Amino acid sequence: MYTVLLVLLLLDAILLAAAVLLQAGQGGGLASLGGGSGTEVFMGGRQAVTLLTKVTWWCAGIFLFLALTLAIMSSQSGAPRSALQGTIPQPAAPPAPLPLQTAPQPSPSPSPSPKNP
Repeated sequence: MYTVLLVLLLLDAILLAAAVLLQAGQGGGLASLGGGSGTEVFMGGRQAVTLLTKVTWWCAGIFLFLALTLAIMSSQSGAPRSALQGTIPQPAAPPAPLPLQTAPQPSPSPSPSPKNP
């Protein structure tokens, strides 16, 4: 299900990009750069709603819905995403403790034995 929605999201993104790039801007697109268009066109009134405008809005809505759905689906997956989130397996045998390094102790002097007369 996740893969199908992801493919739909990618197709919708391509269609949305094409619809946006095919539309002419408020200033008439790249054709108005040569001159002849003033500021009245830049801040002009509403344009007529065309088929490309409707396609753009529908594709944008579908894109947002699919992106939100996929984000919710991926956050609810039960698999840990990193080694820190999962359980760390315990080693089979505990490691042997290292001997402590201490200063050498002088050997005790032999105690004098009592002499019997």
